Amino acid sequence: MIIRKSTREDLPKIMEMYEEARQFMRDNGNPDQWGTSNPKEEWIVLDIEDGDSYVCTKDGEIVGTFYFRIGEDPTYRQIHDGAWMDDSSYGVVHRITTDRKARGTATFCLNWAVQQAGGHLRIDTHEDNRPMRNLLEKLGFSRRGTVVVEDGTERIAFEKVEKGEQDYE
Repeated sequence: MIIRKSTREDLPKIMEMYEEARQFMRDNGNPDQWGTSNPKEEWIVLDIEDGDSYVCTKDGEIVGTFYFRIGEDPTYRQIHDGAWMDDSSYGVVHRITTDRKARGTATFCLNWAVQQAGGHLRIDTHEDNRPMRNLLEKLGFSRRGTVVVEDGTERIAFEKVEKGEQDYE
């Protein structure tokens, strides 16, 4: 698998993947996280323009997409019912989704993001998103508390801090 920055040409496939993810969430007891229209296309266009949208490809086909950036994220300025492990520079992942037929894609993307962020990554998910919560715990992320996202709803905050030498090559 290869991770690269998204382009405008990727937008139709990205939006198709988000629609499939919304349906999967609804079918698996999580109808509220992305509702019927999130993430919105204009958000993804802005992410692409800002250089923060990525796709994961396998054999030339897009099998995953996500937002990634290193630096302070407004969502994580305040945390309730817990605390962050480390106040050092961190990366963030938002809006991750994968083609469910390409097994291991989310793991690949999150491991890549941890590496790019120097071993310190933050991410959040909805209480009802059991598949993502399970994956994050499996990958060594710690549940840190609750954050409030832009629409005013709560999410479970996770963090992974790897100290020492890591080799991802």
